[in-house]
Amino acid sequence: MAILQPLIDMAEICYQQGIRHVVVSPGSRSAALTLAFARHGGFQAHVCIDERSAGFIGLGIAQQIASPVVLICTSGSAAYNFAPAVSEAFFQQVPLLVLTADRPREWQHQYDGQTIYQTGIFGPHVKRSFEVSPDYQHTDVQWAINRITNEAINLASIAPLGPVHINVPIREPFYPNAQEDFRASDKVRVIKRQESEIIWPQSVWEELLDEWENAPKILIAGGQSRPHAALNAVLARINEEWQIPVLGDCIANLSGPDFIRHHDLFLSSKEAENLRPDLLITFGMSFLSKEFKQFIRRNPPKYHWNIGEDALLADPFQSVTREIAGKATPFFEIMFEKLDYQSFVENTDLGHDTEFHALWLQNERNAVRMQHEFLKNLSVFSDLTLLNSIFKFIENDFQLHVANSMSVRYANVLAVENQWSGVFANRGTSGIDGCVSTAIGAARVNGRPTLLVVGDVAFLYDRNGLLIDNLPQNLKIVVLNNAGGNIFRMIDGPGSLPELETYFETRHSFSAQRTCEDSGIAYFRVSDLAGTEAAVKDFLNFNGIALLEGFTDPVENTRAWKALKRVAHS
Repeated sequence: MAILQPLIDMAEICYQQGIRHVVVSPGSRSAALTLAFARHGGFQAHVCIDERSAGFIGLGIAQQIASPVVLICTSGSAAYNFAPAVSEAFFQQVPLLVLTADRPREWQHQYDGQTIYQTGIFGPHVKRSFEVSPDYQHTDVQWAINRITNEAINLASIAPLGPVHINVPIREPFYPNAQEDFRASDKVRVIKRQESEIIWPQSVWEELLDEWENAPKILIAGGQSRPHAALNAVLARINEEWQIPVLGDCIANLSGPDFIRHHDLFLSSKEAENLRPDLLITFGMSFLSKEFKQFIRRNPPKYHWNIGEDALLADPFQSVTREIAGKATPFFEIMFEKLDYQSFVENTDLGHDTEFHALWLQNERNAVRMQHEFLKNLSVFSDLTLLNSIFKFIENDFQLHVANSMSVRYANVLAVENQWSGVFANRGTSGIDGCVSTAIGAARVNGRPTLLVVGDVAFLYDRNGLLIDNLPQNLKIVVLNNAGGNIFRMIDGPGSLPELETYFETRHSFSAQRTCEDSGIAYFRVSDLAGTEAAVKDFLNFNGIALLEGFTDPVENTRAWKALKRVAHS
């Protein structure tokens, strides 16, 4: 038996539980863990020297496959560098199995290298944190490692999905000798967990239907969600047959011909009070639109149902009246069947206000018309004109990834008219760290052309993700280079401060060109309207990974964005 046989068995358990991807950051203390997965033969290994980028690459992979991805790092500060990705995964409900190598506890605070307090290092940002004993020869420890590995995988995989941490103290020697056999032992035991389906009792449905009948104006709104064909189908049917408005940000991944997508452009207008619902039904995770959240806070509905699998009460609208535990798709399917049957038996309509839907739709179409007119007449090169040109030439099978700050806000206005195969953004914590690495991880496994839109600061912050071997050739990156954090000009507060450029925007003169040269990425650039269309076509038609950098002026960007919002609200 190998010296660290339980770690070899740990890899086999992961494999038998269906895990196929492992992201490894090199290190010495983690050698046994790394070799257990690398020599197994059943895993696709992704090697990244920077743990922060590695964590987000793992996040991007897990985000696509909705199945746990293993992260492995050595001891010490390496583990802390997983923290941004782990916290994002927690709030975005993405499954990760985080394995951090460690020194045995007796060496803590003994000034021994790479030794910190790793037990529970991620705090409440994991579903649970485990630690195994380093005394691997004891049969009880072998049993415990087997059990803990199974429990951690099962916990990461059940709703709500999320990261689980196992801290793995390892004693020396931890490098195998040439005679060691890296095969799983006959003690490997896989423990499957069957997730139960939530069934809503008839008494609950009766209460819900009573509230439905007492709410003439009904609005359905989706937060961040993965693309889901069955959910889109039932919502499209409710929207079409019952004339109930369905609203979603770009990251909600909702698609229907009459869904509300441009609400950011009209919910701040004076007439928006007429759009207040009596019943609001929400599902999904975070809502990107600040305008929508503030609108509901100003105009709270009589009833607000929130459908979700989170164990905690999330109420960003400050209006929830009923939590409905479970998945959105079966809830809407059953609700449609019950209401449709009731309407048939009673030979009546459902009693809700169809004019309410017409009013939402009128505002949506007006916003689209005004936006198109505004962009058509915009004669100065800016982030808006560049992205508008790119999205015009994007084909429907593209997957879109957007970084935080202005990138995701631009996308929520401009990209909603494209039929993407999916729109993704790190809106769990909404940080700029890891946006590039997440897209790299996603492009490695999604099997489709992938477009990342990212600001210059977020790109520079996460360049280390581009240091991995075999960058995905299906990835295209657009960098909006306005020489700093342009969002601080857009929001109230910092935009009027004399310290804006130094302490908020952090003005710079860097570009992505040398990063592209280092990483073997085809580089394109554009800095004026005249050259935009040709540059965009060359960039999108390039066969392989490519980056287009648009050099825009922050003052013009601010002027254009605020003008668009003013036109829409007028």
